[in-house]
Amino acid sequence: MIYVVGSSNTDMVVKSDKLPMPGETVMGGNFLMNPGGKGANQALSASRLGGKVSFICKVGNDLFGKQALQQFKREMIRTDFIVTDPHLPSGVALINVDTDGENCISVAPGANSSLRPSEVILAFDDLTPEDILLIQLEIPLDTVIFSIKAAFEKNVKVILNPAPAQNLSDDVLKCLYLITPNETEAELLTGIRVVNDETAGQAAAILVARGCQNVIITLGSKGAFLFTENEGKVIPAPAVTAVDTTAAGDCFNGALAVALSEGMPLDEAVAFACKVAAISVTRMGAQSSIPLRKEVDQLPLLNNFNPLSNL
Repeated sequence: MIYVVGSSNTDMVVKSDKLPMPGETVMGGNFLMNPGGKGANQALSASRLGGKVSFICKVGNDLFGKQALQQFKREMIRTDFIVTDPHLPSGVALINVDTDGENCISVAPGANSSLRPSEVILAFDDLTPEDILLIQLEIPLDTVIFSIKAAFEKNVKVILNPAPAQNLSDDVLKCLYLITPNETEAELLTGIRVVNDETAGQAAAILVARGCQNVIITLGSKGAFLFTENEGKVIPAPAVTAVDTTAAGDCFNGALAVALSEGMPLDEAVAFACKVAAISVTRMGAQSSIPLRKEVDQLPLLNNFNPLSNL
Protein backbone atom coordinates (compact mmCIF):
# COMPACT_ATOMS: atom_id res chain seq x y z
CA MET A 1 0.00 0.00 0.00
CA ILE A 2 1.14 3.53 -0.79
CA TYR A 3 0.11 5.95 1.97
CA VAL A 4 -0.02 9.57 0.84
CA VAL A 5 -0.30 12.26 3.50
CA GLY A 6 -0.86 15.74 2.12
CA SER A 7 -3.05 18.49 0.80
CA SER A 8 -6.20 18.64 -1.29
CA ASN A 9 -7.03 21.85 -3.16
CA THR A 10 -9.20 23.13 -5.95
CA ASP A 11 -7.03 24.73 -8.65
CA MET A 12 -8.26 27.79 -10.52
CA VAL A 13 -6.07 28.21 -13.60
CA VAL A 14 -5.75 31.10 -16.06
CA LYS A 15 -3.52 30.69 -19.13
CA SER A 16 -2.05 33.88 -20.63
CA ASP A 17 0.81 34.93 -22.88
CA LYS A 18 3.05 35.76 -19.94
CA LEU A 19 3.08 35.64 -16.14
CA PRO A 20 2.15 38.96 -14.50
CA MET A 21 4.80 41.08 -12.79
CA PRO A 22 4.00 42.61 -9.38
CA GLY A 23 1.24 45.18 -9.84
CA GLU A 24 0.61 44.13 -13.44
CA THR A 25 -2.68 42.92 -14.90
CA VAL A 26 -2.36 40.46 -17.77
CA MET A 27 -5.34 39.63 -19.92
CA GLY A 28 -5.63 35.87 -20.00
CA GLY A 29 -7.23 33.28 -22.20
CA ASN A 30 -8.76 30.04 -21.02
CA PHE A 31 -9.96 29.51 -17.45
CA LEU A 32 -9.96 26.03 -15.93
CA MET A 33 -11.08 24.83 -12.51
CA ASN A 34 -9.63 21.45 -11.54
CA PRO A 35 -9.08 19.40 -8.40
CA GLY A 36 -5.49 19.70 -7.20
CA GLY A 37 -3.21 19.97 -4.17
CA LYS A 38 0.17 18.26 -4.03
CA GLY A 39 -1.03 15.40 -1.85
CA ALA A 40 -4.14 14.75 -3.92
CA ASN A 41 -2.21 15.00 -7.18
CA GLN A 42 0.37 12.50 -6.00
CA ALA A 43 -2.24 10.10 -4.65
CA LEU A 44 -4.17 10.23 -7.91
CA SER A 45 -1.00 9.80 -9.96
CA ALA A 46 -0.07 6.69 -7.98
CA SER A 47 -3.58 5.25 -8.30
CA ARG A 48 -3.86 5.84 -12.06
CA LEU A 49 -0.53 4.11 -12.51
CA GLY A 50 -1.75 0.98 -10.77
CA GLY A 51 -0.75 1.60 -7.15
CA LYS A 52 -2.94 0.73 -4.17
CA VAL A 53 -3.31 4.10 -2.47
CA SER A 54 -4.63 5.30 0.87
CA PHE A 55 -4.89 9.10 1.09
CA ILE A 56 -4.84 11.02 4.36
CA CYS A 57 -5.88 14.68 4.13
CA LYS A 58 -8.38 17.25 5.41
CA VAL A 59 -11.07 19.01 3.41
CA GLY A 60 -13.76 21.56 4.22
CA ASN A 61 -17.44 20.83 4.65
CA ASP A 62 -18.19 22.60 1.37
CA LEU A 63 -18.78 21.93 -2.31
CA PHE A 64 -15.06 21.68 -3.11
CA GLY A 65 -14.50 19.16 -0.31
CA LYS A 66 -17.44 17.00 -1.33
CA GLN A 67 -16.34 17.04 -4.97
CA ALA A 68 -12.84 16.01 -3.94
CA LEU A 69 -14.11 13.00 -1.97
CA GLN A 70 -16.22 11.89 -4.91
CA GLN A 71 -13.20 12.23 -7.21
CA PHE A 72 -10.96 10.14 -4.94
CA LYS A 73 -13.52 7.36 -4.77
CA ARG A 74 -13.92 7.35 -8.56
CA GLU A 75 -10.15 7.00 -8.85
CA MET A 76 -10.11 3.96 -6.54
CA ILE A 77 -8.26 5.79 -3.75
CA ARG A 78 -8.96 4.66 -0.18
CA THR A 79 -10.68 7.54 1.64
CA ASP A 80 -11.24 6.05 5.12
CA PHE A 81 -8.83 8.50 6.74
CA ILE A 82 -9.85 11.72 5.01
CA VAL A 83 -11.13 14.20 7.62
CA THR A 84 -13.75 16.92 7.09
CA ASP A 85 -13.14 20.16 8.97
CA PRO A 86 -16.45 21.63 10.23
CA HIS A 87 -15.15 25.21 10.24
CA LEU A 88 -12.43 25.84 7.65
CA PRO A 89 -13.05 25.81 3.88
CA SER A 90 -11.30 23.46 1.49
CA GLY A 91 -7.95 24.60 0.11
CA VAL A 92 -7.80 26.70 -3.06
CA ALA A 93 -4.89 27.43 -5.42
CA LEU A 94 -4.76 30.31 -7.92
CA ILE A 95 -2.51 29.41 -10.85
CA ASN A 96 -1.22 31.47 -13.77
CA VAL A 97 0.30 29.59 -16.72
CA ASP A 98 2.19 31.20 -19.64
CA THR A 99 2.59 30.00 -23.22
CA ASP A 100 5.84 28.19 -22.34
CA GLY A 101 4.05 26.13 -19.72
CA GLU A 102 5.70 27.91 -16.77
CA ASN A 103 3.48 28.80 -13.83
CA CYS A 104 3.16 30.77 -10.62
CA ILE A 105 0.89 29.60 -7.82
CA SER A 106 -0.73 31.16 -4.75
CA VAL A 107 -2.40 28.82 -2.27
CA ALA A 108 -5.04 29.43 0.44
CA PRO A 109 -4.62 26.20 2.44
CA GLY A 110 -7.92 26.26 4.35
CA ALA A 111 -8.59 22.89 5.99
CA ASN A 112 -5.15 21.61 4.96
CA SER A 113 -3.65 23.82 7.65
CA SER A 114 -5.54 22.00 10.40
CA LEU A 115 -4.51 18.39 9.68
CA ARG A 116 -3.12 17.18 13.02
CA PRO A 117 -0.90 14.23 14.02
CA SER A 118 -3.77 12.75 16.03
CA GLU A 119 -5.77 12.50 12.80
CA VAL A 120 -2.94 10.93 10.83
CA ILE A 121 -1.95 8.27 13.38
CA LEU A 122 -5.25 6.42 12.90
CA ALA A 123 -4.16 5.53 9.34
CA PHE A 124 -0.79 4.16 10.45
CA ASP A 125 -1.94 1.25 12.62
CA ASP A 126 -1.50 -1.28 9.84
CA LEU A 127 1.76 0.04 8.35
CA THR A 128 4.26 -2.66 7.40
CA PRO A 129 7.78 -2.53 5.92
CA GLU A 130 6.28 -3.39 2.52
CA ASP A 131 4.35 -0.09 2.50
CA ILE A 132 5.54 3.31 1.26
CA LEU A 133 4.81 6.75 2.72
CA LEU A 134 4.76 9.66 0.28
CA ILE A 135 4.50 13.11 1.84
CA GLN A 136 4.98 16.81 0.97
CA LEU A 137 5.05 20.16 2.82
CA GLU A 138 1.62 21.69 2.09
CA ILE A 139 0.31 20.62 5.52
CA PRO A 140 1.53 21.66 9.01
CA LEU A 141 5.20 20.85 9.51
CA ASP A 142 4.61 19.16 12.87
CA THR A 143 2.20 16.75 11.14
CA VAL A 144 4.77 16.08 8.42
CA ILE A 145 7.51 15.38 10.97
CA PHE A 146 5.22 13.16 13.05
CA SER A 147 4.21 11.15 9.99
CA ILE A 148 7.79 10.69 8.79
CA LYS A 149 9.04 9.52 12.17
CA ALA A 150 6.06 7.22 12.77
CA ALA A 151 6.61 5.53 9.40
CA PHE A 152 10.39 5.33 9.93
CA GLU A 153 9.87 3.55 13.26
CA LYS A 154 7.89 0.88 11.37
CA ASN A 155 10.67 0.45 8.79
CA VAL A 156 8.52 1.98 6.04
CA LYS A 157 10.25 3.61 3.08
CA VAL A 158 9.55 7.35 3.31
CA ILE A 159 9.61 9.58 0.22
CA LEU A 160 9.57 13.31 0.96
CA ASN A 161 8.83 15.80 -1.78
CA PRO A 162 10.04 18.97 0.04
CA ALA A 163 7.60 21.40 -1.55
CA PRO A 164 6.82 24.17 -0.91
CA ALA A 165 10.46 24.60 0.07
CA GLN A 166 11.37 25.08 3.72
CA ASN A 167 14.25 24.15 5.99
CA LEU A 168 14.30 20.69 7.55
CA SER A 169 16.40 19.36 10.43
CA ASP A 170 18.89 16.52 10.15
CA ASP A 171 16.69 14.64 12.63
CA VAL A 172 13.99 14.52 9.94
CA LEU A 173 16.30 13.90 6.99
CA LYS A 174 17.81 10.79 8.57
CA CYS A 175 14.35 9.15 8.49
CA LEU A 176 14.06 9.46 4.71
CA TYR A 177 14.61 6.70 2.22
CA LEU A 178 14.35 9.28 -0.53
CA ILE A 179 14.05 13.07 -0.89
CA THR A 180 12.97 14.64 -4.19
CA PRO A 181 13.64 18.40 -4.30
CA ASN A 182 13.67 20.43 -7.48
CA GLU A 183 16.61 22.76 -8.15
CA THR A 184 15.18 25.63 -6.08
CA GLU A 185 14.32 23.40 -3.13
CA ALA A 186 17.73 21.73 -3.28
CA GLU A 187 19.40 25.14 -3.01
CA LEU A 188 17.30 26.09 0.01
CA LEU A 189 18.14 22.82 1.76
CA THR A 190 21.87 22.84 0.97
CA GLY A 191 22.96 26.34 0.01
CA ILE A 192 24.23 25.00 -3.33
CA ARG A 193 22.77 26.63 -6.43
CA VAL A 194 22.02 23.80 -8.84
CA VAL A 195 23.02 24.92 -12.33
CA ASN A 196 24.67 21.79 -13.80
CA ASP A 197 25.44 18.15 -13.10
CA GLU A 198 28.40 18.98 -10.86
CA THR A 199 26.43 21.29 -8.56
CA ALA A 200 23.52 18.83 -8.50
CA GLY A 201 25.98 16.21 -7.25
CA GLN A 202 27.33 18.59 -4.62
CA ALA A 203 23.84 19.42 -3.32
CA ALA A 204 22.83 15.77 -3.28
CA ALA A 205 26.00 14.77 -1.42
CA ILE A 206 25.19 17.30 1.30
CA LEU A 207 21.69 15.84 1.75
CA VAL A 208 23.13 12.33 2.01
CA ALA A 209 25.71 13.55 4.53
CA ARG A 210 22.85 15.02 6.56
CA GLY A 211 21.11 11.65 6.70
CA CYS A 212 19.04 10.99 3.56
CA GLN A 213 19.59 7.53 2.08
CA ASN A 214 18.96 8.61 -1.51
CA VAL A 215 18.41 11.89 -3.35
CA ILE A 216 16.64 12.76 -6.58
CA ILE A 217 16.88 16.36 -7.79
CA THR A 218 14.29 16.98 -10.48
CA LEU A 219 15.58 19.05 -13.40
CA GLY A 220 12.44 19.87 -15.38
CA SER A 221 12.75 19.09 -19.08
CA LYS A 222 16.28 17.73 -18.54
CA GLY A 223 15.01 14.86 -16.40
CA ALA A 224 16.34 14.07 -12.92
CA PHE A 225 19.62 13.64 -11.07
CA LEU A 226 19.79 10.47 -8.96
CA PHE A 227 22.38 10.27 -6.20
CA THR A 228 22.91 7.12 -4.16
CA GLU A 229 25.94 5.49 -2.51
CA ASN A 230 28.28 8.33 -3.58
CA GLU A 231 27.38 7.95 -7.23
CA GLY A 232 25.29 10.34 -9.30
CA LYS A 233 23.66 9.92 -12.66
CA VAL A 234 21.45 12.08 -14.86
CA ILE A 235 18.35 10.28 -16.04
CA PRO A 236 16.89 12.16 -19.02
CA ALA A 237 13.24 12.88 -19.70
CA PRO A 238 11.56 12.28 -23.06
CA ALA A 239 11.56 15.41 -25.24
CA VAL A 240 8.07 16.92 -25.40
CA THR A 241 6.46 20.31 -25.98
CA ALA A 242 5.23 21.60 -22.62
CA VAL A 243 1.93 23.46 -22.33
CA ASP A 244 1.50 23.39 -18.53
CA THR A 245 4.00 22.21 -15.90
CA THR A 246 1.61 22.62 -12.95
CA ALA A 247 1.49 19.02 -11.68
CA ALA A 248 4.62 17.58 -13.29
CA GLY A 249 6.46 17.18 -10.00
CA ASP A 250 3.45 15.53 -8.39
CA CYS A 251 3.10 13.10 -11.29
CA PHE A 252 6.80 12.32 -10.92
CA ASN A 253 6.53 11.57 -7.20
CA GLY A 254 3.39 9.48 -7.50
CA ALA A 255 5.00 7.47 -10.28
CA LEU A 256 8.16 7.03 -8.24
CA ALA A 257 6.18 5.55 -5.34
CA VAL A 258 4.43 3.10 -7.67
CA ALA A 259 7.67 2.01 -9.32
CA LEU A 260 9.34 1.38 -5.95
CA SER A 261 6.28 -0.49 -4.68
CA GLU A 262 6.67 -2.77 -7.71
CA GLY A 263 10.30 -3.46 -6.85
CA MET A 264 11.96 -1.46 -9.63
CA PRO A 265 15.60 -0.43 -9.03
CA LEU A 266 15.96 3.27 -8.31
CA ASP A 267 17.33 4.25 -11.72
CA GLU A 268 14.51 2.43 -13.51
CA ALA A 269 11.97 3.97 -11.12
CA VAL A 270 13.28 7.47 -11.91
CA ALA A 271 13.16 6.82 -15.66
CA PHE A 272 9.57 5.64 -15.30
CA ALA A 273 8.69 8.75 -13.27
CA CYS A 274 10.31 11.00 -15.90
CA LYS A 275 8.08 9.45 -18.57
CA VAL A 276 4.97 10.11 -16.48
CA ALA A 277 5.95 13.74 -15.84
CA ALA A 278 6.76 14.27 -19.53
CA ILE A 279 3.29 13.16 -20.54
CA SER A 280 1.66 15.40 -17.92
CA VAL A 281 3.29 18.63 -19.15
CA THR A 282 1.70 18.19 -22.58
CA ARG A 283 -1.73 18.71 -21.01
CA MET A 284 -3.45 21.56 -19.19
CA GLY A 285 -4.43 21.31 -15.55
CA ALA A 286 -3.27 19.37 -12.52
CA GLN A 287 -5.19 16.13 -12.04
CA SER A 288 -6.58 16.37 -15.56
CA SER A 289 -3.01 16.03 -16.88
CA ILE A 290 -2.12 12.83 -15.00
CA PRO A 291 -1.76 9.86 -17.38
CA LEU A 292 -3.00 6.29 -17.03
CA ARG A 293 -0.53 3.40 -16.82
CA LYS A 294 -1.33 2.19 -20.34
CA GLU A 295 -0.37 5.61 -21.74
CA VAL A 296 2.99 5.51 -19.97
CA ASP A 297 3.75 1.96 -21.06
CA GLN A 298 3.30 3.01 -24.69
CA LEU A 299 6.13 5.57 -24.43
CA PRO A 300 9.64 4.13 -25.03
CA LEU A 301 11.98 4.09 -22.04
CA LEU A 302 15.15 6.18 -22.32
CA ASN A 303 18.27 4.40 -21.15
CA ASN A 304 21.05 6.87 -21.99
CA PHE A 305 21.91 7.61 -18.36
CA ASN A 306 24.95 9.80 -17.74
CA PRO A 307 26.91 8.34 -14.79
CA LEU A 308 28.86 10.77 -12.65
CA SER A 309 30.77 8.68 -10.13
CA ASN A 310 32.32 9.66 -6.80
CA LEU A 311 30.89 13.15 -6.61
